[in-house]
Amino acid sequence: MSRVTCPAVLFFLGASLALAQTQKLDDGYAKKIREFTTDPMFLTELVDHLPASDKVPTPEKFLGYIAGAQNKLTYAKDIYRYMREVEKTSPRVRVLSIGQTEENREMVIVVVSSEANLARLDRLKQITATLADPSKTTPAEAEKLIAEGLPFYWATASIHSPETGSPEMSMELVYRLAVEETPFIQKIRDNAIVLVTPVVEVDGREKMVDLYRWRKENPGKTAPSLLYWGKYVAHDNNRDGMALSLALSRNITKAFLQFHPQVLHDLHESVPFLYTSTGMGPYNAWLDPIVINEWQKLAYYEIEEMTKRGVPGVWTHGFYDGWAANYLMEVAHGHNSIGRFYETFGNGGADTRERTVPAAQTTRAWFRPNPPLPKVNWSQRNNVNMQQSALLLAMNYTATNKETFLRNFWLKSQRSVAKATTEGPAAYIIDAAARPNEAASLADQLALHGVEVQRLTQAYQGNAAGSYVVRMDQPYSRLADMLLDRQYYNANDTPPYDDTGWTIQALRNLKSSRITDVAVLKAPMAPVTGPVKPEGKVIGDGSVYAVNHNGDRVLATLRYKLKDVKMDAAEESFEAEGQKFAAGSFLIPAAGNPADLKQRLQSAATELGVNIVALKAAPKTAQHPLAAPRIALVHNWLNTQNEGWFRLAMDTTGVPYTYISDHTVAATSDLRSKFEVIILGPMGGTAQRIVNGMPKRGDPVPWKASTLTPNFGTSPDQTDDIRGGLGLEGVQHIRDFVEAGGLFITIGGNASLPITYGLIDGITIQPTRELKVRGSVLDSGISDPRSPIAYGYSEHLPVYLGSELVLNASATAGLGGGGGQAGSVSGQNRASGRGGLTDPDVIQGRPPAPAVPEPKPDEPNAEMLENMRAYLPTPAERPRTILKFGEEKDLLISGLLAGGRELAGKPALVDVPQGKGHYVLFAINPMWRQQTQGSFMLLFNAAMNFENLGAGRSAGNGRSTGTPTAGDDDYNDLMQ
Repeated sequence: MSRVTCPAVLFFLGASLALAQTQKLDDGYAKKIREFTTDPMFLTELVDHLPASDKVPTPEKFLGYIAGAQNKLTYAKDIYRYMREVEKTSPRVRVLSIGQTEENREMVIVVVSSEANLARLDRLKQITATLADPSKTTPAEAEKLIAEGLPFYWATASIHSPETGSPEMSMELVYRLAVEETPFIQKIRDNAIVLVTPVVEVDGREKMVDLYRWRKENPGKTAPSLLYWGKYVAHDNNRDGMALSLALSRNITKAFLQFHPQVLHDLHESVPFLYTSTGMGPYNAWLDPIVINEWQKLAYYEIEEMTKRGVPGVWTHGFYDGWAANYLMEVAHGHNSIGRFYETFGNGGADTRERTVPAAQTTRAWFRPNPPLPKVNWSQRNNVNMQQSALLLAMNYTATNKETFLRNFWLKSQRSVAKATTEGPAAYIIDAAARPNEAASLADQLALHGVEVQRLTQAYQGNAAGSYVVRMDQPYSRLADMLLDRQYYNANDTPPYDDTGWTIQALRNLKSSRITDVAVLKAPMAPVTGPVKPEGKVIGDGSVYAVNHNGDRVLATLRYKLKDVKMDAAEESFEAEGQKFAAGSFLIPAAGNPADLKQRLQSAATELGVNIVALKAAPKTAQHPLAAPRIALVHNWLNTQNEGWFRLAMDTTGVPYTYISDHTVAATSDLRSKFEVIILGPMGGTAQRIVNGMPKRGDPVPWKASTLTPNFGTSPDQTDDIRGGLGLEGVQHIRDFVEAGGLFITIGGNASLPITYGLIDGITIQPTRELKVRGSVLDSGISDPRSPIAYGYSEHLPVYLGSELVLNASATAGLGGGGGQAGSVSGQNRASGRGGLTDPDVIQGRPPAPAVPEPKPDEPNAEMLENMRAYLPTPAERPRTILKFGEEKDLLISGLLAGGRELAGKPALVDVPQGKGHYVLFAINPMWRQQTQGSFMLLFNAAMNFENLGAGRSAGNGRSTGTPTAGDDDYNDLMQ
């Protein structure tokens, strides 16, 4: 039944007629709305018309087409031109710049309200800023501000670039709010401040419009996916809410802290027809319960009102979990506001096409009593109608209940300040001595969030002066607690939507204490103001300069900053000039280096905050050259999502690299002449998919700047044809590269490439039956501290593991011996029966058998070992496990982990010598979403020591002659 004949919605039909009696309508625009709406049920009285204006242009008058028109997508630059034209012609609109993207495109906020409200905008911002900090207000003063103030409602569009409808909708929304004179719209203008960011990922939007134009001009041809969005990452730009490493995240957060909006509403597209967020749980445990209630209140109000209007498929709950703290909307949750999002049905462009909806999403359920239709002819205008209608309802509800939203905002802030003494903890203390640069970087990250950070001015209960203190008696204590605490996600709960663990100081390899005693709040401390910069200098005089290796990534910055300076790495720890230096410490001799060496070292020490100690003589320890190698980072043309975080990590650390595609590897026979280190960026997929890439069927598929696709030119890489992959030629070139002395590094599942194609021996990927892990922080331990890869690291290192990947490393893995079996438990070698692990078996019906002594391990295996000797790698070629996952009982630090026994003790990082070079395989991801800075130096250590990764191999790592016996490395390898 169509909307116009449904009795349930006849009540709403008078709105357009009433408006027509008081304000002239743009009949032509309304006609186009109906034309591009595929069924009246996807239209409401809120958006089925558009008022006319003699001064303010509609989107159609300015662009030549209505918002949501078929086959029309608008560049962000043109959306901005339109918004600024509306600003020129309407006193109810302002356009404010909030920063630049990495590709130097502007981000904006469009402010819409009544003329009177915009005249006092600064005062209204001051009110919400004051309410955000209850330490500045008494309850009586807060009530006066609540009565005077107005809530801010901020809608952000298209952080995900293939989700194309919301930028189009935003133009019509701003026009409607500025021009329409219905009581419904007037209430929004008079009682609220609407903020609209029409495009969050501006760089990706321009590329998406380019791609859509290419598709329309090349019907029938295979088009690429949107390979690049922003400079660094694609879809995971909405997973940067903790690290704030991307310009868009920092710009949004900075603007949030200027306006302090009560609602931040992020507009997405995926599931049909309109999902309004609450989440399935488990909800983030650090949020004030009030905000959870506000989620529900807004969502159910929208569902009820849209359902009254006969719109199908508006629902909540059964999508997303509400757990992770890394989304864009977390900027609201962390600052005592309401973060929410929509998912509307989108077509990835402006086409109108028939869609079949998955059965799981059309099933009636308690949370979806009015489900989407199983089949629908869907248009971009349908999407615009539904987004705009529901958004207007939410804004009107907020305006109607303005004092409630402001009062809750102040109350949540007040409860956050009280957190230290109500639910706790009282504070976190973060050690700044061991890794001062990393600790300072964390303090700066918290400051970007608006979190107050202090430093101890005197030692306090074992914490040294200078340690950072994050107090919980501050307005944003819940955000700080959310980031710094440990997380536990029960494996029996709803399958997680994203990462489950993120303890940020652990992933930075910093030591911290969670303090529950409120006495810590009286400890001697002083606020940190401005960016933190550790002091660095050259200390003393001497002929050799030493830099202690503490695992801080700034050491890689130093090495490349002084690329032309000769440096060595000490292979053992030593003491000199009254100081202790760890293995791997940099040794920089004056002899053989530039005459101005000391001045350059002083400049670098001051800039980087590194202490450099002048020694009177070189330490009496083995040492080897420390390289500044040429690095290549390899991507493929199927997905550039996760390797972008590696580019960001290296760019922010100051480590140069050459960005190449797998096609370049396939086409370059002598890679070793160009590079010393090659990193195979995270790609996903099987080894076969990495080798084959996109099938070579049909015409070439370009990703390249052209007249039709000018914005592709800002992508990090371009090609005439994305088809094909590494190829067998590329595999051979990698083998040749390593044999000639190069270092080849794989990340996570990419280890399947050298394993599957026989480039290495001794490593297998073990299937798992029980293991379940999803984006968790796990304990690992340095198992070979003499390896150069382990330089600067102490016994334990928290690491990130995204999904199940278990490596086995032994001299015989893959040869029929060693490697272990999934699910086996060490020591369980008796038959199932009565008793315990060490009790003898009792076979019923006969006397107990006499005890049989355990055979000596080498007796039954000596012949096998001798026969297999020809197959064993030489001592110098044996896999070397550098990092192992911790014991099962200690394995989980934060997140989700079940079946941990299959992972416990397994390699997290393996070095496999081959020819003159090495393969280094990471089971973990050392550069994940700019959150794992504590692991960065594992990769940089490997690179800077690429020629000397064999340093420190002990006898246990390198037997060479004689028959293997119990206790020998060969024997133990076979018995694993």
